[in-house]
Amino acid sequence: MTATLAIPSSRRERRSAELRERLFRAALGLLAHKGYAETTVEDITNAADVGKGTFFNYFPSKDHILAAFGRMQIEKLQIAADAVEASKIPIRDFLQNLALELISEPARNPAIVRVLVQANVSNAPVREAMRDIHAKATALLGQIVKVGQDRGEIRKDLNAQETAQTLRQSLLGAMLIWSLYGDGSLEARIETAINVLWNGLAARTTSRGARGPRSKKGNGNET
Repeated sequence: MTATLAIPSSRRERRSAELRERLFRAALGLLAHKGYAETTVEDITNAADVGKGTFFNYFPSKDHILAAFGRMQIEKLQIAADAVEASKIPIRDFLQNLALELISEPARNPAIVRVLVQANVSNAPVREAMRDIHAKATALLGQIVKVGQDRGEIRKDLNAQETAQTLRQSLLGAMLIWSLYGDGSLEARIETAINVLWNGLAARTTSRGARGPRSKKGNGNET
């Protein structure tokens, strides 16, 4: 389910992709270390060891760094939404695998999560861009929920988009709380959130015997 970017075909394209990635990584590191408001474009280009003008060849403004982060998450969701119908994985496990894939980037640095919150609160252009990204992410996640409903694994009386919104809010909340500690608990927090949510999502005809807290049978490790 991991997002795979197309490999640039020419040396020039590869060089361009490498420069963009270098700027992106340098920006994320600085934003996490210094904060959104305190980080300048010049800081980013100095850290990436490129000329200041190079930044604007790839990102119209500092705001677009965070939008690029959001679009990276959208790409992962799009891949999952495209793959779910052909997948033989139970929807509960599919959702958990997807959640763990989505947190792989924030898990590198909890400060990134705090920066996203800071920028959303203080910067209107970032807030507008992130609202759009959130809407797209919810729509894609809703497609996955709908497949689960069609399979009889998720309750059909639930609205797919509202369910997707609730999933998003729960997972984002888990990341935000984790970011206050920055320890190794993020994956466990996400798995717990999925377990708790699945109690309300699982169709009664499939929840008995399914992996998770609703199961009446198991290997003794379920709680």
